[in-house]
Amino acid sequence: MKFTAAQIAEILEGEIEGNPEAKVSELSKIEEGEEGSLTFLSNPKYTSYIYKTNASVTIVNHDFKAEQPVNTTLIKVKDAYKAFSTLLEYYNQVKLSKSGIENPSYIDENVKYGEALYLGAFAYIGKNVEIGDRVKIYPNAYLGDNVKVGDDVVIFPGVKIYSECVIGSNCFLHSGVIVGADGFGFSPGDDGTYSKVPQIGNVIIEDQVEIGAGTTIDRATLGSTIIRKGVKLDNQIQIAHNVEIGENTAIAAQTGIAGSTKIGKNCLIGGQVGIAGHLTIGDRVSIQAQSGIGRNVEDGEKLQGTPALGYHDYNKSYIHFKNLPKTVDLIHQLKKKIDKDG
Repeated sequence: MKFTAAQIAEILEGEIEGNPEAKVSELSKIEEGEEGSLTFLSNPKYTSYIYKTNASVTIVNHDFKAEQPVNTTLIKVKDAYKAFSTLLEYYNQVKLSKSGIENPSYIDENVKYGEALYLGAFAYIGKNVEIGDRVKIYPNAYLGDNVKVGDDVVIFPGVKIYSECVIGSNCFLHSGVIVGADGFGFSPGDDGTYSKVPQIGNVIIEDQVEIGAGTTIDRATLGSTIIRKGVKLDNQIQIAHNVEIGENTAIAAQTGIAGSTKIGKNCLIGGQVGIAGHLTIGDRVSIQAQSGIGRNVEDGEKLQGTPALGYHDYNKSYIHFKNLPKTVDLIHQLKKKIDKDG
């Protein structure tokens, strides 16, 4: 799909300097811009590229003044970064614009769905499922019996949502996400074997949640595993049974959260963090990558290390960790001197 500079300027309420008929069909970085692409300049350290870029159209801030000739058509806006983000969102909406029910796919006769449903080929929708308006379900997705999905949800290829689970509105579930698999519940026997504990709860995902590819969220043993409104989950995260994650918390890839742990609002959790079960993590907590959490955490704490220490304590201690071989050598030298001097 092609757009002219004039059309883009109208969307962004921007001012054109250059050719209003310049056409673009793709987006690019300013240093990699080619003819037919649209780019932007917001960071001053990239200013030199605007005089070299081959991009047909460049979005800039209103206060930008060229100090030498430019070959690209400029669109001047209040905030170039936000304007480009707006275009990215618009582009994504166009790219994901699909409609209709493809065959072969299966929808049970008792399913209720709203307007503008897109259902990709080889998707399966089980009994008594309820689906809201403008939902997009891509090929090879599976929705088990009694699943509920809100409005404006995008379910990418290969997503599996087990029975009884609930997905709110404006959610994105990327490829390979599994919602509602059994929690890791086994009872050890006297003979060393394990008996499975039935997992009869569900998963509730509230509105405006985005879940990255390959992430798994286990159903509760009883009750619900809950992902609150606005949570952002990266790829390949494991969330165990009966976990609750508070509003607007963001968690990076390969983090694992054990059963029945409660995480508060507006937390930031780095990659490869391990959090033990039955803990309470407060609001606004920051946990650095590869940390191990084995205790309850108060509101606002910043943690790093395994086991995790206070963030500032860890940084002070790390200076000594790095110097430990020298410190040990010094201790040996002093010991020898003391022994020699008697």
